Amino acid sequence: MASGVEDGEGRAATLEVSAADAEVGIRVAAPSGSLSLVCAPARARELAAELVRAAEAAEAAPASRPVEVRACELRPGDVREGDRLMTVESVRTAGDTVHVTWRSGAGRSWTQGYDAEAAIVLRRRG
Repeated sequence: MASGVEDGEGRAATLEVSAADAEVGIRVAAPSGSLSLVCAPARARELAAELVRAAEAAEAAPASRPVEVRACELRPGDVREGDRLMTVESVRTAGDTVHVTWRSGAGRSWTQGYDAEAAIVLRRRG
């Protein structure tokens, strides 16, 4: 899994999780180095629960300031700035048009077309 995982310098990293015998292996590899861990299944569940809690806290925290990106730079998980929650589900580019599928906080989805260079203000990056 590499999507959205970066090292401390902002370069793409990979995260591998595997079951081996009665243990769980976790390996993070990035240009800046790698780290391998092995833990018991119970500890892996505790780690997963902590990750979920941290993700929920990060999502609930207000951004220090909105981020502006070009429509062609949108990625799944980005959240649009505004009074209604809108999260990017998928992005497809066709020439100079970017088709963005949004999902509302109420669970509705729709697709909107934007000029690839259009400025989109985000509450936070996905």
